[in-house]
Amino acid sequence: MSKPSMENKRCVITGGNSGIGKATATELARLGASITLVCRDEAKGEAAVADIQQQSGNAQIDLINADLASLDSVRQLAATIGERFEQLDVLVNNAGVMCEKRQTSADGFELQWAVNHLAPLLLTRLLQEPLAAAGGRVVNVSSQVHRMGLIQLDDLQWQQKYKMFKSYGQSKLALIMASNHLAKAWQGLGITVNCLHPGVIATNLGGTPKLMKLFLRGPEAGARTSIYLASDPAVAGISGQYFINCKPAKTSAAAQDSKIADKVWNISCEMIGLPAEIS
Repeated sequence: MSKPSMENKRCVITGGNSGIGKATATELARLGASITLVCRDEAKGEAAVADIQQQSGNAQIDLINADLASLDSVRQLAATIGERFEQLDVLVNNAGVMCEKRQTSADGFELQWAVNHLAPLLLTRLLQEPLAAAGGRVVNVSSQVHRMGLIQLDDLQWQQKYKMFKSYGQSKLALIMASNHLAKAWQGLGITVNCLHPGVIATNLGGTPKLMKLFLRGPEAGARTSIYLASDPAVAGISGQYFINCKPAKTSAAAQDSKIADKVWNISCEMIGLPAEIS
């Protein structure tokens, strides 16, 4: 089976300097795409750019520094992308955090909620224009841990009895809900929005005991579904779906609760400072 061509395609990948994000960037670069990595650490980002260029033989790799734990930084990131590129073919919201102890973002939000949900929501919405210009694809890296997620409307920020996996699951559940909302809202624009579970992968995300990592798949395996959703003609026009191993899969029942999803959408939009209505 021949691989799809990504020649003349522009892809932006958050968290692209390591793990699944780097593996995704490397393979899309091999397919001919122009890649922009979004990384917090400039030195690590520059090293990743050089490595991806060498591994792929593709020189069209660049870097934008941004801290996704800051909404102001996300806004500046979106502005920079908009200034550089009139069209954006693929946005892979890959960056994520897992925190054993409760931490807060620059804006005072619980860190997993801020980075795993609010940041990709804000970035995606702010890039509506270049995505629409290209009929672009949004690929959101969620997790099967969303099944552990419980939307605590009375304590979204986990100020009481913080639990890492439940909080992480809530952030990934909210990401799926937001993806479904955007998929419907953007049907007429030709933008597709899909989520995926990458598998249980040995990465630097945190929360995974070192011994367990010996038995987990590597980031290259975890990147396969992201690469598939970003590049394969088979999923052109497919939107609002959740994928595992490059195949559509069912989410939790909670992810399909439209009443809760609408409340989460409204609250989240207020947090990121954008109107709930999309024009």
